[in-house]
Amino acid sequence: MTNREKEKVINNFTKNASSYVTSPIHAKGEDLNALVDWLQPKSNWVVLDVATGAGHVAKTLSPYVKQLFSTDLTKKMLQTAADFLEDYTNIFYMLADAEQLPFLDETFDAVTCRIAPHHFPHPEKFIKEISRVLKPGGMFMLIDNVAPEESAYDEFINAIEKLRDNSHVRALKMSEWNHLLSHNQMRVIKDETRRKTFEFEDWVSRTAHTEAEREAVRKYIIDAEDSIKKYFQVITNGEQIVSFETNVGLLLASKEE
Repeated sequence: MTNREKEKVINNFTKNASSYVTSPIHAKGEDLNALVDWLQPKSNWVVLDVATGAGHVAKTLSPYVKQLFSTDLTKKMLQTAADFLEDYTNIFYMLADAEQLPFLDETFDAVTCRIAPHHFPHPEKFIKEISRVLKPGGMFMLIDNVAPEESAYDEFINAIEKLRDNSHVRALKMSEWNHLLSHNQMRVIKDETRRKTFEFEDWVSRTAHTEAEREAVRKYIIDAEDSIKKYFQVITNGEQIVSFETNVGLLLASKEE
C-alpha cells in the first residue's frame, strides 16, 4: 500500500473500531459457520487471520486450533479485537500490512481473511504473501464482498462502496480471485457466491459520517437503472432506501505441495 492509502484505512477503522464488534454484518452470518465447515480445522494447527477487524474469525476458529495469530493494519482495531477476545488465550495479536506479512515462509497450516480484501490496493501482493507464509498443503479461506461478473453491476457496487467509504479500493470478481490464486501456487478446492442483505442506514452510517456523504450514496442508488436496482434487490420506502443485496464470495484453496 502507499502511505496515503494506508492512512485512509487506518483513519477510517480507528474512528469506527468499536462498531465492528456488534455490527451484524461482521459479527453474524452463515459465512462464519462455513469457516469451520469448509476448513475442518485441526487441534495442532497454527492459523493466521489477516485483517482481523474486531476478531470474529479468530473467535470462531480459536476453540479448534492450537494457536491463532490475528493481524491488522490499524492498531486501535487490533486493540478492540484483543479486548473483545481477552478470554481466548491462544490468540496473539500483531500489527501487519496484509501485503507485507511479518512472518517466515511456510509458517502456517491455514490462513483466513474475511470482509477485508476490498480495502487492499494490490490484491496480487496479498495473495502472493498468503502463498508464501502457508505450508505446502496449507489451506486458505477467503470471504469478501465480490463484484458481479457483469461490468455494469461491477461498476455500480464498487461506485457506491467508494462513495460510502473512501478507503474502499475494489471488490474483485470471483473470476479475478480464482485467477490470482491459480497463479500463486494455490488450487481452488471450493468456491461459492452467496447473497447478503444490507440494512441501508446501518451500512451507510458506519463509514459515511456526514449527511452529505450519506445523501450522495442514497441518490446514486435511487438514480440507478431499474435493471441494476432489480439485480441488487433495492427495497425503498418512497425516496428512502430500506435495504439492498450484494454478493459475498467464499473461496477455499490449498497451496500446492
